[in-house]
Amino acid sequence: MLKVVIAGCSGRMGHALLDGVFSDPELTLHAALDRGDSPQIGRDAGEQFGKLTGVKISHDVVSALQGADVLVDFTRPEPSLQYLAACQAVGVSMAIGTTGFSAAEKNLIESASKTIPVVFAPNMSVGVTLLISLVQAAAKVLDEGYDVEIIEAHHRHKVDAPSGTALRLGEAAADALGRNLETCAIYGREGVTGERDANTIGFATVRGGDVVGDHTVLFAGIGERVELTHKASSRATFALGALRAAKFMADKKSGLFDMQDVLGLR
Repeated sequence: MLKVVIAGCSGRMGHALLDGVFSDPELTLHAALDRGDSPQIGRDAGEQFGKLTGVKISHDVVSALQGADVLVDFTRPEPSLQYLAACQAVGVSMAIGTTGFSAAEKNLIESASKTIPVVFAPNMSVGVTLLISLVQAAAKVLDEGYDVEIIEAHHRHKVDAPSGTALRLGEAAADALGRNLETCAIYGREGVTGERDANTIGFATVRGGDVVGDHTVLFAGIGERVELTHKASSRATFALGALRAAKFMADKKSGLFDMQDVLGLR
């Protein structure tokens, strides 16, 4: 069985990941990590599920990785990079679903992947991964006369905007259209903005309530609109995708992958 370490195990995604591991006969929970000031430290990782696993929630990353196969991380950039460095030091693969990395931090991830396998994706959902491929296909057909806009909605606790998934969808559209997202993205409109530049890709962000994650890519032409939408109703979809990514890396020695690689869409 694949021995899995879950980072941020007391959070919303951590809970979904633990549930996914406990439900999969091909996986076993090797260790569970949380921040040092978490009240969950020292408790059994299965306690919240009404079961005792013998795995105590810890903040000791080095010990947690001993004998492990893969670490799955949905935390924040700073701790995620610390986990990455630890994984690289002991040769453990890593699935990274964390978002909000800077360009320099993404370079660190790419560098680490030269020695360990890393699946890095802003959204681990199988459905969103398919959506990325559909956006690429649509953009190649709707390359003239259609304006591209990306609308995303998330819960009130999300700290980065636009979402990593929205940015990945924008990259998919921009690549297919032969554009550079860094120069053509518009992240907000206010006041007298003038007419829309046909070469731009717009983003609109909604934050509120407990929205798990909604994404729509809109191709607006004259007389018609094409809308490609994915709505997540449970974090389980991200957890199941991440654990699928963990299995994908089982026979890999190194390399940087995303969910399109995991699903064989390349």
